[in-house]
Amino acid sequence: MDIIELARQLGGAIQEDEAYIKMRASEQVSEEDTELQELIEEYNIKRFEINAEAAKTDRNDEKMQQLNREMRGLYAKVMSNDHMKEYNAAKQEFDAKLQKVLMIIQNCAMGDDPETADMGPGAGCTGSCSTCGGCG
Repeated sequence: MDIIELARQLGGAIQEDEAYIKMRASEQVSEEDTELQELIEEYNIKRFEINAEAAKTDRNDEKMQQLNREMRGLYAKVMSNDHMKEYNAAKQEFDAKLQKVLMIIQNCAMGDDPETADMGPGAGCTGSCSTCGGCG
C-alpha cells in the first residue's frame, strides 16, 4: 500500500472519529438555528457597512464608532448562543486532535520515531544537532 492510499484511509478514520462527528453534528444544529443564522447575517451586513464606510474618502469617524459598537454587540450575541458555544467547543476539541495528528506526521517526516512523534519538540531527538530543527 502506498503513502497516498494510507493518507486516504487516515482521512476516512478522521471522519469516523467521535470528535469529528460531534463537531459536524453541532455545526448542523447551528446551521438550522434560524435565530443564530439571522444574527450571523446581521453581523456580516454590519461588517460590510463598516468596510464601506472605511473606504470612503470623507469617512465619518463617529459613524464608524457606532457601527463598530453595533458589530461588537452582534458578535457577542452570536457567541453567546448555546448552539454556537457547543459548536465552538466541539471544533476546539477536533482541532486539537487534528493538530496532534499533523504533529505526528510532520515529526515523522523529519525523522522522529512514530511511537513518540506526538510528545512535542525534542521527543524524537537523535542526539545529532546537525539534523535538528531546534529544541523546544
